[in-house]
Amino acid sequence: MKRIYIESLGCAKNQVDSEILLTYAMENGYERTEDVGDADVIVVNSCGFIESAKKESIDSFFALHEANPSARIILAGCLAQRYGQDIELEEADAIFGNRDLSLFPEILAGKEKLLLPDYPDPDDERDDRKILLNYPGSAYLKISEGCNHRCSYCAIPVIRGPLRSRPMEKIIKEAQRLIASGIYELNVVAQDLGAYGTDNGGESKFVELMDRLSSLDGDFVLRMLYIHPDTFPKGLIELCSERKKILPYFDIPFQHADPEVLRAMKRTGNPEIYLDLINRIRTALPDAVIRTTLMLGFPGEDKEAFDTLLEFVRNARFDWMGSFLYSREEDTPAYDMRGEEEHLKAGRKAAKWQKELEALQEDITAERLERFVGKEYTVLIEEKVEGEDLAIGRIYAEAPDVDGLTVVMGRGMKAGDRVRAGITRTRGVDLEGVLID
Repeated sequence: MKRIYIESLGCAKNQVDSEILLTYAMENGYERTEDVGDADVIVVNSCGFIESAKKESIDSFFALHEANPSARIILAGCLAQRYGQDIELEEADAIFGNRDLSLFPEILAGKEKLLLPDYPDPDDERDDRKILLNYPGSAYLKISEGCNHRCSYCAIPVIRGPLRSRPMEKIIKEAQRLIASGIYELNVVAQDLGAYGTDNGGESKFVELMDRLSSLDGDFVLRMLYIHPDTFPKGLIELCSERKKILPYFDIPFQHADPEVLRAMKRTGNPEIYLDLINRIRTALPDAVIRTTLMLGFPGEDKEAFDTLLEFVRNARFDWMGSFLYSREEDTPAYDMRGEEEHLKAGRKAAKWQKELEALQEDITAERLERFVGKEYTVLIEEKVEGEDLAIGRIYAEAPDVDGLTVVMGRGMKAGDRVRAGITRTRGVDLEGVLID
């Protein structure tokens, strides 16, 4: 039997795509290997969102090719779709975009390039994954594809197209299959969860969807990733306070707080509006955890705008925060806001601001984590540490791959277990606890 190795880069939805590609491969006589040296076919499911992600994708491609030069190597995903017509990559045996994944068997059969302008109808998209790439007990549940927000810096509509919401009944059935298979943590993902259903006219149907998902039978929880702050759904906070299966975890990418910078980004918020949203969440849900993403170096951001952002972060007191530098992406409205030389100069200044911002957030996160000490929580174990009486996992406050972890002291734990642990202390961005029998 032939072996296939896949490297999934970028966002959670890329991982879902990778799981679908592996499913098609398995149905066509392949088995998955985690050792690139044993692979007959290597797939690099690339990311093309910003410059650093593109570089990571290309670096991974060449590293994997060097590790096994005799294997057939395929550049797939967002980078392939975005630049596939112009990519000159002699080492690539095939280039496959991220649109109609059902055509992947043609690539496996020898086709060298397959880039399509359109996605299939959401009714026809496959969702029965034979293999999951998450740690045991956790899976991503995609509810939509693409985005209609058209933020001026963002290439996602260029890469993944306009918003296309999956049929609600298909999402419900997929969730039921995942729960029946033993999945405990369903990570509900989209470019903007709150926009679900708006492509079909009318208001968001996300609260209705979460109402139905949280009403399903079974022992599971729902984690929401990600919600655009400008279109935060009405009724969501109230639903979360009523349904214990919905984790009080809110990933809200505010991107910035200065009103002028936000307008240039084609976003509509300001510090007062955003802080009001945060306060409403925390008032209704005292255990709420809020994560955000912030961008530095966008055209027009000056020291005054950065100071506004710093003050916003001080007041918001996010539990978790990620930051990144603005990437000048072609085919986006922001691309022509300044030239390349000015962009590089602004980037160097923004990199210094980023260090200041992250130092502030480190202190805030450390303080926020202290509230978990002395309490008991359910921990989803991700891995057992060999040779040690401890395991690593996550409590509700920690999303997969992006937040800190919880180290649990005790015996007999294995990946996929759910255990109760008493949190004893913090260590950096991680928690430490003791297994409770």
